[in-house]
Amino acid sequence: MQAIVQDRYGAADVLERRDIDRPEIADSEVLVRVHAASIHVGDVIVMTGSPYLMRMATGLRKPKNRVPGTDIAGTVAAVGKDVTQFRPGDEVFGWCSGAFAEYASASEDHFAPKPANLTFEQAAAVGVSATTALQLLRDEGHVQPGQKVLINGASGGVGTFAVQIARAFGAEVTGVCSTKNVELIRSIGADHVIDYTKEDLTRGGPRYDFILDNVGNHSPSDMRRALTRDGVLQPNGGGHSGGALGPVIRAFMASLFVRQQLRPSVKFQNRADLQVLKELVEAGKVTPVMDGTYPLRETPKAIGHVAAGHARGTVVIAIDPATA
Repeated sequence: MQAIVQDRYGAADVLERRDIDRPEIADSEVLVRVHAASIHVGDVIVMTGSPYLMRMATGLRKPKNRVPGTDIAGTVAAVGKDVTQFRPGDEVFGWCSGAFAEYASASEDHFAPKPANLTFEQAAAVGVSATTALQLLRDEGHVQPGQKVLINGASGGVGTFAVQIARAFGAEVTGVCSTKNVELIRSIGADHVIDYTKEDLTRGGPRYDFILDNVGNHSPSDMRRALTRDGVLQPNGGGHSGGALGPVIRAFMASLFVRQQLRPSVKFQNRADLQVLKELVEAGKVTPVMDGTYPLRETPKAIGHVAAGHARGTVVIAIDPATA
């Protein structure tokens, strides 16, 4: 099968398309014919190995997993003898190791039935970004109907899902983005949009019950000025920032002493949340925003696009054997 292989850390040129063996599956695993896989900032971190501390998880000298990528949608090709939830031919979405390939495998609890109203490309875009948005809004922010929620970095992968999920929770949502993305953020349901090139959200203006900061372009103390008395600020990585951990560390330290500051947190995918997202999608409350689709051979270009911070929504790899 064709796959993207990475044997060292570095820029996009460390990613090479090669012919490798299909994954073998254990008794509790599912083999998926991958139709689409999506890219998120975590894939950039794995590619570059930066920040260096992340190598404790990904591999000190080189990546533990030669084939990168996690978020997929596809068709079940084979199942282990202990698998009970799926059978060959089922359309699924979920996560695994080695998504940037024609086939990938994982435990059956890593997958859920694909939302009926999404293409494979759209379903692959749900993954990490949507799960992160859901968990930050629901589990950390405890967002309730009628609350005022601000999403800083509303046009990115997490941001576009956060705007829609917050609206689904009944919040009044304000999205922050650049001029070129204002209409996009309005179109996905934001009640208000702030163009950060024309307005500083930290200086006067409305107060918010919950702020999700996906960018880190203001200090935490400045961002907290835009909160209500009982409002809270949730940082989400502080942007990629070339792998810098400074914004994350500062936010964590502030969370130890400031009631309105929530600490940065690492979110993990799980099947229960995939099912929640599936229901939101099928109810028409959440639709993945697609930045663009690339063939497998152009995966280095696609990841470079995400690394440069230019993506609007989610970038997807469409894996067609005829054009891989």
